Amino acid sequence: MTPPSPFNPRRLALGAAKKLIFENEDPETALERIARFTSIDNRALSPESKSMSRTRTTILTNLDEMYREAFERAKASGDQTQMATLDFAYRREQLYFEILLDVRDALERR
Repeated sequence: MTPPSPFNPRRLALGAAKKLIFENEDPETALERIARFTSIDNRALSPESKSMSRTRTTILTNLDEMYREAFERAKASGDQTQMATLDFAYRREQLYFEILLDVRDALERR
C-alpha cells in the first residue's frame, strides 16, 4: 500500500476554503460573522457580482466529463482496478461538491 501523498488536491482545496472562510479566526466567531450577512449588506454590489461564477450544473457537468474521460481510458486499457477506483472517487467527489454547492447556495440566499 502506498503512503498518502503530502500534496493531496482535495486536502489542499478544503484547507484553502477553510482558510478563506475562517480567516485565521475562531470558527464560532467566523460563523457568527457570516450569519450576520444580509442582502442589505450587499446592496451596493451589482447583480452580476452577487451571483457565483459557475452554476451547479456547470460544475457537476465538468466533474462528470473529467471522470468519464479517465474512466474510458481505464476501460480501454482493461484496468478493472483503476475503473473501480475512479468510480468510487467520482461518487465521493460528487458528494463533496454537492455539499459545498449547498453551502454556497445557502450563503447566497442570505
